[in-house]
Amino acid sequence: MADPIITIAQRLKPTFARIGGISEADADAVVRRSDRADAQVNGSLALAKQIGKTPREVAQLVLDDADLSSVCSSVEIAGPGFINVTFAPEFLADELARAAVDPRLGVSSATKAQTFVIDYSAPNVAKEMHVGHLRSTVIGDALVRMLEFVGHKVIRENHIGDWGTPFGMLIEHLIDLGETEAANELSVGDLDSFYKQARAKFEAEEIFKERARARVVLLQGGDVETLRMWKLLVGESTRYFDRVYQSLDVKLTASDIMGESAYNDLLPEVVERLNASKMLVTSDGAEVVFVDGFVNRDNEPLPLIIRKTDGGYNYATSDLACVIDRVERLGATVVLYVVGAPQAQHLEMVGVVSRKAGWVPETTQMVHVAFGNVLGSDRKILKSRSGEVVKLDALLTESVERARDAVREKNPDWSADQQNAIAKQVGIGAIKYADLSTDRIKDYVFDWERMLSFDGNTSPYLQYAHARICSIFRKAGVDRTSVRNVTPIVEHEAERALVLRLLQFDTAVWDTLDKYSPHRLCTYLYDLASEFSAFYEHCPVLRASTDEQRTSRLALCDFTARVMSQGLALLGIETPEQM
Repeated sequence: MADPIITIAQRLKPTFARIGGISEADADAVVRRSDRADAQVNGSLALAKQIGKTPREVAQLVLDDADLSSVCSSVEIAGPGFINVTFAPEFLADELARAAVDPRLGVSSATKAQTFVIDYSAPNVAKEMHVGHLRSTVIGDALVRMLEFVGHKVIRENHIGDWGTPFGMLIEHLIDLGETEAANELSVGDLDSFYKQARAKFEAEEIFKERARARVVLLQGGDVETLRMWKLLVGESTRYFDRVYQSLDVKLTASDIMGESAYNDLLPEVVERLNASKMLVTSDGAEVVFVDGFVNRDNEPLPLIIRKTDGGYNYATSDLACVIDRVERLGATVVLYVVGAPQAQHLEMVGVVSRKAGWVPETTQMVHVAFGNVLGSDRKILKSRSGEVVKLDALLTESVERARDAVREKNPDWSADQQNAIAKQVGIGAIKYADLSTDRIKDYVFDWERMLSFDGNTSPYLQYAHARICSIFRKAGVDRTSVRNVTPIVEHEAERALVLRLLQFDTAVWDTLDKYSPHRLCTYLYDLASEFSAFYEHCPVLRASTDEQRTSRLALCDFTARVMSQGLALLGIETPEQM
């Protein structure tokens, strides 16, 4: 099954190729959705210029050549040469019936499976995850789910900050506290407090600062005892990250972590390779690469710093090492960086240097999936009442608690276990959907009332719409699977509109992936829920005129619920059957 728009475009390709005397690969019928019909074919206008005829003449040639009888109930030439198309009800019904028995609900597989390496989330060891990590984590997770769904190989890489100068002070602070107390402090998730204490001592005590700097040298030199304490810090932080990821219900696990430390041995090789390519130069005592086309505010060439004056490597060096590893070891054909918009210039420079050095083939894509900020009602970065950036686990806890209040109000007779289970699904879904339904490039205002509302383009609204459909089958006493081999009857205009929307699921998923923009799938699901609401209002299901019509409409209900459930699952959101 495919979107009927795609079906008609494919049917017309040979016709446009014959008329234009071109290959089918170059032929394009330019089919678009239309308010005047189900679809409009606009390709006659461009083709007319190529063959010296009027668009209306070309449109007539198209209709004379193409056999659309099995797909369309009517076609007509309109305006300067458009072809308005109305799909046959039987064609729509057959397409939906095919999709209903497809476990993928009609979503096509990737023509050629690729290897995607996705860099996302990226918290720092000994620091708590905050609201700033939310966007990277949920956008990355949604893309992972969709790419796997269509058949690509996906490698998740959580590039955590687990190496470098700060670990000198963190390890020395651990020694001062004692390992048992430090481990206890970290295990309860009080990472920020641990980090702040270490930082305060580093800035206030000269002796501590000297100890911290010496400890960095030991760490980088591979001192066994220092590495043991470093691993303790990383291990406690990793357990904390896992707990947050489980609460957020994302696919990241400890096995997906590829911290900065993983590339430590590659850093000298980065320098050697750049040297061999004659790209590395010395500037003000540092080893840098000047990247063509990049300048600073004074219009001077902007360097990518590879090794600092003190001999230490820069974070750009680590990012270049990541590129080498992802392309050469993992065989990435696409590398996605789900990273905030402010990193655009840095990532672009890393990409330019990598390609110029010959590390990245032309066939391999490096894509920055940029995103904006989460704002408070004052349109500034979301902060807690104390003025600090909101911690992610606190945000998730509050969302579930707020959802629990709403669930209790709607279902006071439910057991506490039932209420808690649904509250988690609703609360976490609300957080994710509020983020994903916004164009990722834009900032968005965090609004509890809006995101937890059961009205409008929200996760609770979509979850509730799904639950309402499930309740229809409970009332009818019908097993949903029993109607999945039914070819529906498409008679009423609301039935037709719903079927057309259902058949667009394939396009919605691929459009989302083409642009790496989950909000497009969110928009589709909201439109589908709205279309179903209109169908349910105008087309009685349980009180249908005949048994055949009742069964047909139950089949439409089931398929709608399945598409909504699968669509939300691709966004990492659960769909309860009761709410």
